[in-house]
Amino acid sequence: MKRTISALGAALASLLVCSTAQSQSGPRAFTFIGWGDVPYVIPADYAKVDRLIAAMNAVKPAFTIHVGDIKAGNTPCSDEVFQRALDQIQSVQQPVVYSIGDNEWTDCHRADNGGFDPRERLNRVRQMFFAKPGLSLGAAPMAVESQALTNPKFSKFVENQRFIRNNVMFIVPHVVGSNNGFEPISPEATAEFFQRDAANIAWIKEGFALAQSSGMSAVVVAMQANPYDTRRSAGTSIPSSSGFFATIREITAGARAFAKPVLVMHGDQHTLELEAFRDNQLRPVPNVLRLQLWGEGKVHAMRVIVDPDMAGVFSFAPLIIPENGAF
Repeated sequence: MKRTISALGAALASLLVCSTAQSQSGPRAFTFIGWGDVPYVIPADYAKVDRLIAAMNAVKPAFTIHVGDIKAGNTPCSDEVFQRALDQIQSVQQPVVYSIGDNEWTDCHRADNGGFDPRERLNRVRQMFFAKPGLSLGAAPMAVESQALTNPKFSKFVENQRFIRNNVMFIVPHVVGSNNGFEPISPEATAEFFQRDAANIAWIKEGFALAQSSGMSAVVVAMQANPYDTRRSAGTSIPSSSGFFATIREITAGARAFAKPVLVMHGDQHTLELEAFRDNQLRPVPNVLRLQLWGEGKVHAMRVIVDPDMAGVFSFAPLIIPENGAF
């Protein structure tokens, strides 16, 4: 059964806090913060994001992961909007690993987005946010592996990143909402999807293989999209025509072969959810959790406490900003 944490009750909040306290005892334990799908209401939400960043800076996590959507799907895809979001990300004192969202490019052809060419906007996001492939964002960037630097076949995919922290593998593929960009808009859009999907699958597969061969304690996959888009996955399985079909298949195969704890973290639908990750037949995959983060009007974040020496490895503690309103 899905556990949707759209309004944390006292019992659940207590459970999360207890779990956090237990997990911080290990000598290799560390905390990272997941956030994304902000700011949406521009410019009103800039102040909310500043408050969230101030709270994250006070927590001093090892790093944060922004799961994409630096703007709403009905606001301009302008360089100015991109730069304002980048400036806020760069004000985070710790490293920030950023996964591109669909609102940054796939939806930019819409009139209310400015009628841009989505592929041109994607190239611009790559230029602005990945100007130094192999380094994260944030005021204190950290080294990451970039697919563009490791495989000439995928030299354009600077955004596909990977890194290891205390025997835990982190894999960041470019998987976005709007059916992963697999929309009947143009032949160019279709070609872009198949190229990026192939790069993503190769990156996920390689990451899990390295985690298994290196004896990693756990794997985290972070991306923008919720792969269970209810508009396209009604019924008892994900259709093979879904832009997420191959992603779900590869994560499932990698997790089953790895056979240790895996966390799949994403944004996209803006309500906090914590449940089992499911395969393309919507069956729970053992040892794999799916965490969907807050977003849109819910400008909050989730602390993920990682203890490689604890059986379950992952525990969770919300980072609520009271001044930012409902969660």
